[in-house]
Amino acid sequence: MRAKKDESFRDYILDQLSGVNSVASRSMFGGHGLYQGPVFFGILWKGRLYFKTDEQTLALYRDRGMRPFQPSAKQTLKNYYEVPVDILEDPDQLSDWAQNAIRAGQPR
Repeated sequence: MRAKKDESFRDYILDQLSGVNSVASRSMFGGHGLYQGPVFFGILWKGRLYFKTDEQTLALYRDRGMRPFQPSAKQTLKNYYEVPVDILEDPDQLSDWAQNAIRAGQPR
């Protein structure tokens, strides 16, 4: 049953991101990773979406009280932050935030 819930959330997010070219998901660590080509920019995990951040975008997440991705009590990925619900529900804003995450995920 949980797998169906995770799949439906993944499908919803992919639909919301349909305005972003070539977004794909791959199963990983009990969730899904989001990619644009080789660029890993997002994590879908337990009904939440996390995007890659950098020094330009981190404040957008922190100012809204969003938390970093923490798959376990001992592990936190401080470069991936949860996307606010109001952004998830607006495909245009979500696409903008995804583009920023894609830029943050590109090799420097």
